Amino acid sequence: MTSTVHLEIPASGAYLAVARAAATGLAAQLQFTYEEIDDLRIAVDEACTQLLARRGSATTLNVAYHLADAELRVDVSIEASDRGEPLERDTFAWQILSAMTDEVREQAEAGRLRLSFRKAGGRG
Repeated sequence: MTSTVHLEIPASGAYLAVARAAATGLAAQLQFTYEEIDDLRIAVDEACTQLLARRGSATTLNVAYHLADAELRVDVSIEASDRGEPLERDTFAWQILSAMTDEVREQAEAGRLRLSFRKAGGRG
């Protein structure tokens, strides 16, 4: 069974706790371990922070949580008329995302910039 939860928050770091809390609750439903949940919270925070740093005039940050069996895929996106340069792969931020998740990618399409990652869990 696959479910999706959509969250739209103001494009401000003050609301990142909401995105982390949603990830925590959804991962708990998938029976992720405490360590997997912690990794997921860090990844959500880092992905949101990276997009907020490039938000320009965007006013909202969108987060979609896709739940499937023992896996959670997270898509974080923000309006970006000027997509800017892709995230550097040799930065600390990219290393965190890569280390905390099973797969991470960046996409730019139709005026939106998106960071997506996948985290499998529930093995413990």
